[in-house]
Amino acid sequence: MRDRIVSRAALFDQLDRANRITEMSAPAGSGKTTLLRSWVETSNLAERAAQVSGEARDPRRFWPTVVAALRGTAAGSALVRPLTTAPDLDGWAVVEQLLSDLGPLPERLWLIIDDLHELAGTQTLHQLQLLMMRAPAELRFVLATRHDMRLGLHRLRLDGELTEIRASQLRFTREESGALLDAAGVTLSENAADQLHRRTEGWAAGLRLAALSLAGHPDPERFAAEFSGSERTVADYLLAEVLDRQPEPIRQLLLRTSVLERVNGELADLLTASSENEQILLDLENAGAFVIAADPQRSWFRYHRLFADLLQHELRRTDSARLPALHSTAADWYAANGYVIEAVRHAQAAQCWEQAVRLLSDHWVDLYLDGRIGTAQELLAGFPASAATADAELSVLMAVRDLDHGSLLKAERRLALAVDQSTTVPADRRTHFEAMCTVLRLRIARRRGNLPTVAEQAQRLLTVVETADAQRLGIGDGLQALALISLGSAEISALRIGGANRHLEQGIDLARRIGRPYLELAGLVHEAQLVVASSYTAGADLSLRAIELAKRHGWNDKPVTAVAHTVHAAALVAQGHTTEAEFWINQARRTLRPQENPVAAFKLHYVHARIQLARGEHVAALATLDEVEHLSRALGTPHVLRPMARAHMLHALVRLDETARVEQLLADMDADERDGTPARTAQAALRLAQANPRAARDSLPSDADDPRAGTRPLWRVAAFLLDALACDALGRTQDASDALERAFDAAAPDNLLLPFLLHPAPALLKRHAEARTAHPRLLGEVLSRLQADEDAAQAATAPGASESVSVSVPTSAHLREPLSGSEMRVLRYLPTNLSGPEIAAELSLSVNTVRTHMRHVYEKLGAHSRFEAVELARSYGLVAPAVGLR
Repeated sequence: MRDRIVSRAALFDQLDRANRITEMSAPAGSGKTTLLRSWVETSNLAERAAQVSGEARDPRRFWPTVVAALRGTAAGSALVRPLTTAPDLDGWAVVEQLLSDLGPLPERLWLIIDDLHELAGTQTLHQLQLLMMRAPAELRFVLATRHDMRLGLHRLRLDGELTEIRASQLRFTREESGALLDAAGVTLSENAADQLHRRTEGWAAGLRLAALSLAGHPDPERFAAEFSGSERTVADYLLAEVLDRQPEPIRQLLLRTSVLERVNGELADLLTASSENEQILLDLENAGAFVIAADPQRSWFRYHRLFADLLQHELRRTDSARLPALHSTAADWYAANGYVIEAVRHAQAAQCWEQAVRLLSDHWVDLYLDGRIGTAQELLAGFPASAATADAELSVLMAVRDLDHGSLLKAERRLALAVDQSTTVPADRRTHFEAMCTVLRLRIARRRGNLPTVAEQAQRLLTVVETADAQRLGIGDGLQALALISLGSAEISALRIGGANRHLEQGIDLARRIGRPYLELAGLVHEAQLVVASSYTAGADLSLRAIELAKRHGWNDKPVTAVAHTVHAAALVAQGHTTEAEFWINQARRTLRPQENPVAAFKLHYVHARIQLARGEHVAALATLDEVEHLSRALGTPHVLRPMARAHMLHALVRLDETARVEQLLADMDADERDGTPARTAQAALRLAQANPRAARDSLPSDADDPRAGTRPLWRVAAFLLDALACDALGRTQDASDALERAFDAAAPDNLLLPFLLHPAPALLKRHAEARTAHPRLLGEVLSRLQADEDAAQAATAPGASESVSVSVPTSAHLREPLSGSEMRVLRYLPTNLSGPEIAAELSLSVNTVRTHMRHVYEKLGAHSRFEAVELARSYGLVAPAVGLR
């Protein structure tokens, strides 16, 4: 393997543009020597660069090598006088001779000194400093050292004449790491190459040693995944070049503190029973001894991953008996200073199980309320099974783990065991224990969809948090916010809208005031579900706020965020924007696991079915709605959306001409469901399909005209539209027109297109367009969408015609030319935050194809940017309007 094959263009460029003196300071194996050699070759500096090593510490050996190297360059051969090595050679005199010889230097000349740290503490270094300070401007110095040298260069730094290259700049990037492996003939998967790069942290020597070991290895993937500082070649290198070079006190400091992920001076003093370790850590960092500052104040430090591996391996090999005491001391310090996670981990490592349980139990509520369930799960995995069976508090925590793994029955059994053991809980911990049990019961009830129990446990939690113990433990406010939000969510499904709205607002406000953004997120998501029932625009606004809050905190993969994605998709599909709705549903699907959250899965599948229905994919929609029905039967309480999902199933069956099955399903419904607006609209659609418009009108709800009746907007629009269709079939033209106008009146506030897509009536709508209407834009948008769907359906049956299909738009749009079907599909992704390559992946297209479509979209819309294209498309009704701007 030849290192110079790996291009490091950014560093080469920095060296080319460097000032009078360049100091390259980095630990052993950082690639300094290789970089300098490659730079000289790449930049064609062989005739203009003199290279020497600082290993010749004695002036009588060092200066002759410098003079010889300078004379080996084109300019130096004509100016620098030869120097004869002699026992009495005077380094100061040699410096004066060089300054005299190089005074008239006509062109730039580089003196590269590698391993400068070898000159530390010698007269040679002082002589070199004199040469650097007085040398002509054309003589440039490049100094490579393992640690910063006190060269008195601060004035050069102030004058802008000093270039500094540090270890962070020398680290190989992921791409450079891949190039190095390629140069070694090593082939790894992307995942294995990523792991190797992370483990080495871009350390050049680590990568090269790994590449050497990988060449010809029988299982390179496994080797890359397991590569560590204890691997023989790496361990030998780090022992020889780093650890064994340290004095014994520093060696002991490194070994004993290697049990920590990060260390500060106080902790180091405790673990070594010595003092002034903070200064030693600072000196080690300055010296580039694989010690890295972990904060801007340089008060916390960590070790390079491979170096930490080596230190831990050496500690186990040489002093394993000390490990429990080190971990126990660390646990005590972390607990006393508020670092709970670290304290639990070290108590577990010391096998101090009781201490670990109490620490985790005391702070589990905080972890849960802050959305750090994954951290809690990781800590729980560190307890042996025997500890769980003997401790009531740990039993509750293990029940939480079971619940988060989707095992409801196991969680309930373990909770029952914990309650049986509750007599062993100390009196001063009873309130805390009861709070944990109540939160767990609430979560189990929510997973089961048992809304009365959710409300009951939320009320119980409100009672618990009012106790003095809860306030003393500092968990009162957080649990109160959780209880209020949970109570509000239960009231949504019980259709107690006033109470739900009040409790959610109180919970969200409290969560904000106490700084619990994860609870605020949960509250916003539930509030969005409440609001979307009456206003899709407001629901979309709230759900988008929740999504943005989750994104800010890195919670995109949380189940609660998946619910926000689902609500946003529901709003978009109601407005007819199926492509954008499908994008958000796919986002939710990536996170949500039905077995862990059947209620959220029920909603996700139902929204997906509505997308399929809007597209006319009735067979697929029916399969999805069957899954919705299966999920609903698993819930402890009938879901408020279940009658609507069943009604949509009936609509799908009507469109598939399975009228007999629809009749049977209607007959099997209980009276209350059959008399509800969703079922009655389905029955009206059935009668229309059976060519019985009079019966269709009789089937429709009588209170659809009354918005106070609580009927959801979509179903009111659907009822009016079906009434218009029935009147039209009966020849009652004016009644049909009036009913259609009422449908548009109900649809206009939220721009609801979905009912017009589920019950397409293009002929009736076109006739209505010829009459006077109060909603010409909405009518034009509906007609445009129906025409686009018809064109797409025709294209699907015409081989090779899909690219030529154009989408009709309202006449006010004035597009330069119609958009093709493929261009429309790309356009509908532009309002999302997806990049071009991500859009390509969603549509299973090449990136170049997507970029071509985007360019055509811009041209046809007359736009010059993505933002402008989206705004114009919104003004033409081609994509969903900006949320909250209606």
